[in-house]
Parts: sequence; C-alpha cells; structure tokens
Amino acid sequence: MSLTFYYSPMSTAMITDVVLEELGMPCERVTIDLKKGQTRTPEYLRLNPNGKVPLLVHDGTPIWESAAITLYLGEIFGVAKGLYPPPGTERGTAMKWIVWANVTLGEAAGRWMRNTSEYYPAEQHNAKAAEAAKVDMHGCLRILDDALAGKPFLLGDYTLADAHVNSVIGWLRFMAVDFSTYKNLNAWSDRCAARPAHGRAMARAS
Repeated sequence: MSLTFYYSPMSTAMITDVVLEELGMPCERVTIDLKKGQTRTPEYLRLNPNGKVPLLVHDGTPIWESAAITLYLGEIFGVAKGLYPPPGTERGTAMKWIVWANVTLGEAAGRWMRNTSEYYPAEQHNAKAAEAAKVDMHGCLRILDDALAGKPFLLGDYTLADAHVNSVIGWLRFMAVDFSTYKNLNAWSDRCAARPAHGRAMARAS
C-alpha cells in the first residue's frame, strides 16, 4: 500500500493529520510551503487542481478536501480499528457531522474570517458582513454544544467524526473565536485534545 500525505503545519491539513494519527496509518508526509507557492506548481496541480492542502494520494489515486479524506479513510481503514461506524445509521450520523463542520460551520467561519482577518486586505473587510457571519458561526457552535449535552463524544464513543470536527474547532480557537459560553463543547474538545494521537499531531506542527 502507498499512502502520501501533502500538508502544511497549522493549516486545515491538520484535520487530516489528526485523523491519520488516530488510525496509526504509516504514510509518507510531504510538507508544503504555502508561502512559497508550492501548491501552485504544475506537478502539484496535476494531483490537486484546487492548489490547496490537504491532499492524500492512496495507491496513485489523489483525494482532496479534508471532509472527503476523513470519510474515505474512515470507510477504508477506520471500521476495523473501531474508529468509524460500519454502514448504517451511526455512519450517517458521523458523515453528517464531518460534512457539517466543513460546509455549514466552515462557510460561516470563512465569511467571518474574510471580513476580519489580517490574512485578507483591510480594504476588503465589511463590518456588517463580519457581524452577520459571526452570528451565523455562533449559531453553529450552539448547535454543536447542544448536541454534546450528556454525551462524551458525538456518537457516544470516540470516532473520526470527533477528530475531524474538533480539528475545525481548533482552527477557530487559533483565530481567537470566543468559546467561553459553550460548556459542553469545551469539555468535549478537552477530551479530544487529551488523546495521544492529537498530541502527536500538534507536536509535529509546533
């Protein structure tokens, strides 16, 4: 089996890094320097025409988008390791949270970031758009907080859905989003962060 993981530390590729660590999957890790434009080279664009990380190449097949990578790794490797549900309703629940984190929460967070972050030119910022995005983002965080009431993890037991969603939450913490009112979410996030695989991935990024 050949597995190559293209990533950049402290990027959204950290989602996939945590997932791979949880699975204990041996892979070749290729560090991509985003500032040097290494995702825009012809060689990289042949594998991922989006020109982004993460990118996973499994036995010659490139897979991009972090949610797709988590779903794929869960289906192929996670079931046997007890980290992803077999086909059925529990798998549907895991898929729901993984996609929600990227699409619904990610869209609101992306809008907020685009209108507030120094990563984007100040002249492109829009205060009203930023406030609307903030309201939407915290609405999503309340959904997650409510879903975790009385549960240690999203499906009861820890799965790759927790690894994926918590990694997105970690990105928002890095962007200084205020999580002070989300008691259930914070306790869950602490449990996810206490796992050895999470610690190994974070140590590699630092």
